[in-house]
Amino acid sequence: MTSEPMSAQQEDDFYADAANQQPQGTPRRRKERLSTPVPVRFPPELLEEVRSAARADDRSVSAWIRRAVEHELRRSA
Repeated sequence: MTSEPMSAQQEDDFYADAANQQPQGTPRRRKERLSTPVPVRFPPELLEEVRSAARADDRSVSAWIRRAVEHELRRSA
């Protein structure tokens, strides 16, 4: 592997090989447990924008929303 970051397609190709799916090093765990899920509804157009932004950041929709909320809370503090 090179020291340059891989694109999402390069990552997909790399991990498609079973030999590259073996865990390396010590396991990493989340720093803290998440609370219970909070249902939130979005208009369809806004949800598609969120999905698109999450894909662009290579994050899940949930992770993208958590980061956006954290950012907004820090900004208003």
